Amino acid sequence: MAVLRQFIQWLHLRDRFSHGGCNPSMPLTSETPPSATGFPSLVQRQGKAPFYVDSCSGRGFKKVRAAAVASSRARRASSVRVRCSDERTTPPPPPELPESNGLVQLPLFPLPLVLFPGAILPLQIFEFRYRIMMHTLLQTDLRFGVIYTDNVSGTFNVGCVGEVVKHERLVDDRFFLICKGQERFRIVNVVRTKPYLVAEVQWLEDRPLDDPQEDLDALAVEVENYMKDVIRLSNRLNGKPEKESQDLRRNLFPTPFSFFVGSTFEGAPREQQALLELEDTATRLKREKETLRNTLNYLTAASAVKDVFPSS
Repeated sequence: MAVLRQFIQWLHLRDRFSHGGCNPSMPLTSETPPSATGFPSLVQRQGKAPFYVDSCSGRGFKKVRAAAVASSRARRASSVRVRCSDERTTPPPPPELPESNGLVQLPLFPLPLVLFPGAILPLQIFEFRYRIMMHTLLQTDLRFGVIYTDNVSGTFNVGCVGEVVKHERLVDDRFFLICKGQERFRIVNVVRTKPYLVAEVQWLEDRPLDDPQEDLDALAVEVENYMKDVIRLSNRLNGKPEKESQDLRRNLFPTPFSFFVGSTFEGAPREQQALLELEDTATRLKREKETLRNTLNYLTAASAVKDVFPSS
């Protein structure tokens, strides 16, 4: 049973990614290791908000935070004091970033993950160069660019702004951050690489519909229904009750909803990058619909095999 699942999963990913759609365009480098590519995590996450991991340790944010705090306490006993800023639910407008010829200069953080507008990104900052970046951001603007990178393709040139909405600084100068995805951008020119990357970027927005007759709301409803079916079958395969799925769209307009759907495909960062780079909401929703349809076909086959061979 497990071998069959892996084989079907491999076929799905091979067919999905063989069409390309993500082309690296900047030979930047990063010390950050890539994350493992796997099946879209919507199957495991059941529609929950994305939960990302630390860029170097590979562990969950809460687990890393607990271990780090415990280690600090052991070294400093009762003398450890943690300074934490107040959480900003509605942060004030940030100061204007430096502009040159209509472009904006933005500090960049290459990571083995893709950040989408509206998604939440927990991070631990411990590398010296990024601690320097954080000190600068806390004194000026609380925004930086997150760009996807891996050891095969290098660093991509389309990313998403991460705005720090909460931060915690430890006595050893490490930081724990909670960031939220904002605008998308495209790198136009690298300004410097030391001590951290800074580039001139231009903002990206989805283009108006090519076909005025196309109904984005109806397309978004189709995508939501596929997501609900995937969650239902996933619960069944995992032995969980097949309860009615909640409102996944949450009154989002089609464009932000398409970003939410893309953020649930955590196990396939290249596919996520392709979705992030698209500048057409209808095309993004259609691609997500196809991915979810393939996922549903896989789960349907796996469920049928389980019914025939319940002990597998």
